[in-house]
Amino acid sequence: MTGRTAATGPLLLGVRHHGPGSARAVLAALEAVRPGAVLVEGPPEGDALLPLAADPRMRPPVALLAHAVDDPGRAAFWPLAEFSPEWVAIRWALANDVPVRFLDLPAAHSLALKETPDGPRDPAAAGDPDARDGGGVGEGEGAADDRNGEDTGDGNGAAYSRMPFPPAVDPIGVLAGTAGYEDPERWWEDVVEHRAPDGTAGDPCAPFAALAEAMTALREVYGDGGHPRDAVREAYMRIRLRTARKEFGDDIAVVCGAWHVPALAARTTLAADKALLKGLPKVRTELTWVPWTHRRLARHSGYGAGIDSPGWYGHLFGAADRPIERWMTKVAGLLRDEDRFVSTAHVIEAVRLAETLAAMRGRPLAGLAETTDAVRAVMCEGSDVPLALVRDRLVVGETLGEVPDSAPAVPLQRDLARQQRTLRLKPEAQARELELDLRKDTDAARSRLLHRLRLLAVGWGEPATGRGSTGTFRESWRLSWEPELHVRIAEAGVWGTTVLSAATAKAESEAVSATVLSEVTALAEHCLLAGLTEALPLVMKALADRAALDADVGHLAEALPALARSLRYGDVRSTDTAALGEVAAGLAERICVGLPSACTGLDADGADALRRQVDGVHTAIGLLAGTVPAEGLRERWAAVLRRLADRDTVAGVIRGRAARLLLDEGRLAEDDAARLMGLALSPGTPPPDAAAWIEGFVGGASGGGMLLVHDERLLGLVDTWLTGVPADTFTDVLPLLRRTFSAYEPGVRRTLGELVRRGPAPAGPHHGATDPAAPGFGPGLDGARADAVTPVLRLLLGLTPGPAARNGTRDGDGAAALQEREAAG
Repeated sequence: MTGRTAATGPLLLGVRHHGPGSARAVLAALEAVRPGAVLVEGPPEGDALLPLAADPRMRPPVALLAHAVDDPGRAAFWPLAEFSPEWVAIRWALANDVPVRFLDLPAAHSLALKETPDGPRDPAAAGDPDARDGGGVGEGEGAADDRNGEDTGDGNGAAYSRMPFPPAVDPIGVLAGTAGYEDPERWWEDVVEHRAPDGTAGDPCAPFAALAEAMTALREVYGDGGHPRDAVREAYMRIRLRTARKEFGDDIAVVCGAWHVPALAARTTLAADKALLKGLPKVRTELTWVPWTHRRLARHSGYGAGIDSPGWYGHLFGAADRPIERWMTKVAGLLRDEDRFVSTAHVIEAVRLAETLAAMRGRPLAGLAETTDAVRAVMCEGSDVPLALVRDRLVVGETLGEVPDSAPAVPLQRDLARQQRTLRLKPEAQARELELDLRKDTDAARSRLLHRLRLLAVGWGEPATGRGSTGTFRESWRLSWEPELHVRIAEAGVWGTTVLSAATAKAESEAVSATVLSEVTALAEHCLLAGLTEALPLVMKALADRAALDADVGHLAEALPALARSLRYGDVRSTDTAALGEVAAGLAERICVGLPSACTGLDADGADALRRQVDGVHTAIGLLAGTVPAEGLRERWAAVLRRLADRDTVAGVIRGRAARLLLDEGRLAEDDAARLMGLALSPGTPPPDAAAWIEGFVGGASGGGMLLVHDERLLGLVDTWLTGVPADTFTDVLPLLRRTFSAYEPGVRRTLGELVRRGPAPAGPHHGATDPAAPGFGPGLDGARADAVTPVLRLLLGLTPGPAARNGTRDGDGAAALQEREAAG
């Protein structure tokens, strides 16, 4: 099966997908035999794309992407790395002017087989090489899981359910067990990946002959290995091989998963093979090359390609010599970049330890396990924290392939690529932060592009919390390019040929089909952020219609924050938002009218949901003040909050939050806040209701902890109430209290604990007889303490020290510094 004469037939090179040892062996065999044609496992529709592999701008890892023309979401990938045997064979053939073709089941059939009336089909029948051939020697590390029927998915949203097959066999596991290995992966590395030449001349085809013999013996025992649909793929492979033999004779090399070698060598009739293919469903497909990443080659990250360590395998394939020394040097460089002390002595010692471990474990060469143990012990001082960085950056890696512009692509993809170049937004596999200043034209255009892509469900970037200014002129994004986004782009291509036209068309469609008011308001916000001016009229009409028909106060409250943000963003982007302001003003007025009655008769979950909506409305009205045609809106909202705070029929969590919002706005005196708290925590109030009031007043991320720290009267009321809760009801209020106080910063909780332990402080010189607060706490202002900060305040503001400061005395009134600050502009 592996000879090179007409008597023995084509050269069958059984490999493991993404195996550097297999790749080196394939290259050696091709150089020795120099066949007249090369056949590689893959969809034959990709034959026309093979010449692109010779383009110097094509840099692996890359993947063939096939998708159904009428349903782009139905797609599959065939990834290839630099160390993939198939890629090596393709590049060798193109470099030597040797015809090269694919010979697997066409994508037209495999994609059609993915969805049938009976549900998802087996990945084997779908022709997904990375979900199937690894079950043999083809895929390696993903084998055991995939062949036992685990859902693999192909990274594009499709997932395959378990099929009612017999228990599947892992051929590598069987061979490893026969050789006395418990770990199939380690056996494969020792036998193939770490097999180094001993300096003697040998037959480069001999390893493939031995592997073919082993696979033949396994298939005689296990048959199809628990996957009967392999017969369909292998029948088509034999048909393609017959066609090639008619054209080139037996001067052919076939590179395929080793599991398939016995089937390709078997003697069958053409009629029998065609009978297996009769009646296969078919769909129209399109294929192209797309960039891939090492991370997506890794099994642990969700794609069943079968290797845990693509970065390590890439290193083994690319290292000309001394692979362990070169690997340790890479690790040392990475750790140094992260400000960890790693010296040359560390590198030398780590190499020695890895080689010693390999010798102790009886391995021909130190593998990933030995190098990892050595790095942990020597360079990471036994810690797995820096070791996780090594695994993420080197063992897996962040390599992103490149594909030339001449590769086929949908018009939307080409428009996106053009804008990426224009805006200098290069796709990168590694996640990175992007800070935008919307006052700059380039950054504003980047923002619009990213928002348009989000509207099209192309999640290249996600909004993030910025490290700097949080004003409307700033945006922060987290960018990460995943290969699956090419499928999302193909799906979005049904909306238009450019990013702008596609986003506009989709926004208009969603405006017409939206059934909930909050959906339309969110869409209006997206349109403003994305600069979709042509879609805004239709969206605004839908918004006005929905707002007029929706009488649910909860829906109105849910919708208003997005409208307020839209008005704010529209101002930043110089967008006319007059119509939006009228709708927002109308919603705010209706909320003010209907909210008090909506806050009664609520259960705990309903009250908590409405409390969050009250927060959102309060923030929104603050943004709308002065920007909408509604005079006195903030005053009317404050009156609504006061009614909520005073009504006993309103849920406690809402009453407490209303009181807190009024206090923060300066519309509720501190004495009144203490009175409301005293009423809420009076003995006649059921403990659960009192706990709910506390949660509303000081809970969440509203700074309630600092309020208690700086006003010991309120803290004393809470402490007195809590110590008076009966034992039989304490466990009922404990979850609410724990949820409230656990949200505080550790420093705030510690300070509160110290204040409670100390108890009320005696009246001081700056406090009345009835004020138990300690100095620095309470409602009053301490002028002497304020004066003490005046010199520091002057220094921070860049003001010239006054005469008193120069003479070493205080300036008298601490407010004077603020007056000078205003005078200085």
